[in-house]
Amino acid sequence: MKKFKDLSTQTRKDFPLFCKKIDQANNLIYLDHAATSQKPIQVIEALQQYYSFQNANVHRGAHQLSAKATQAFEEARQITAKFINSKSSNEIVFTRNATEAINLVAYSWGNSQVKEKDEILVTLMEHHSNIVPWQLLAERTGCTLRYIGLTETGELDLEDLRKKVNKKTKLVTLLHISNTLGTCNPIEEITKVAHSVGALVLLDACQSLAHKKVDVKSLNIDFLAGSSHKICGPTGCGFLWGRESILEKMPPFLGGGEMIQDVSLLESSWADLPFKFEAGTPAIGEAIGMARAITYLESIGLENISSYEKNLTDYLFQKLTAIEGITILGPPPNQNINRGALATFYVKGIHSNDISELLDSSNICIRSGHHCCQPLHKYYGIESTARASLSFTSTKEEIDLFSEELLSSIDFIKRNS
Repeated sequence: MKKFKDLSTQTRKDFPLFCKKIDQANNLIYLDHAATSQKPIQVIEALQQYYSFQNANVHRGAHQLSAKATQAFEEARQITAKFINSKSSNEIVFTRNATEAINLVAYSWGNSQVKEKDEILVTLMEHHSNIVPWQLLAERTGCTLRYIGLTETGELDLEDLRKKVNKKTKLVTLLHISNTLGTCNPIEEITKVAHSVGALVLLDACQSLAHKKVDVKSLNIDFLAGSSHKICGPTGCGFLWGRESILEKMPPFLGGGEMIQDVSLLESSWADLPFKFEAGTPAIGEAIGMARAITYLESIGLENISSYEKNLTDYLFQKLTAIEGITILGPPPNQNINRGALATFYVKGIHSNDISELLDSSNICIRSGHHCCQPLHKYYGIESTARASLSFTSTKEEIDLFSEELLSSIDFIKRNS
């Protein structure tokens, strides 16, 4: 591993936002990478290249532009498959985002495989996108949602998982890294428990794909949902990975063009994988841009990113824990815990939005609110929190300035309340 600053020095020049002066005194400090990542120039240029010189619909046209677009689009699928170590690009279904990927499973697999009295296990730390689709499935089928609890330190309670998994369990669906707690769940262990009763496992990998190597084979999961905009790619694109043997048996999610083989006035037959699940014109440029983002991350090295961000996270916690009155959610970073590169915190008596707005006036961008995790916040008995999240472009100097301004903001609010 290179010296502490080397990774940010190597990469910040690729991001237009970090090369622009907001004013003569300040640069923007962006600490909201868990919400959406910034985009390197390589991704922006890939989008420009497609829309300037390759713009055509895929799979349908016989002309040269369509052939070029189709080749680039399918190469993007292959790059995505390799990124997560899928055995085949047929297992990659492009979607609008990770939320749509989860909904695809809930409707297609869920409607056909889940019945009344079956059970779906979800965790208390889930993003709304991995709760609401299963609530809707429960309304449609009469199945039961059961929630896996947390330990005092904000980790998944594995004993509670073992108690609740049973022969009625059809699916365990959970995130890899919590966007609020920073908890990194032990997926291999969880998968063994789920598979022991014949249940499948769906992994929300939105907070892990840009920060560590994710290998679907070694994790031994059955579905994975990923999002482009979290991995330095464009918005409006994501993907579902599923085991080919499972996807083959699932009915289509949406009907229309592209996903059909033959259509008559009375019935239709479906295209092969993965096109069965890709109705209509896809986000072609965005998928190509996502693939370019993946190759960019791989050029840096996921292991390098993970190591660098761990150092930064340790430093962030040192600075935050030195500020009196701050409570940080989730497990602290240490040698025994693999943790996400973020810190979510609150100060009793101060609304997180007030903290965020004051920091924004100093060109420091953090997140405030419930982070699409209302059940988790209710579990802790709080309405909102503030969150600082890091990436390989973040620096110790940014953390220093953030912690200084945070302390100043807290003091200002207390003096004027």
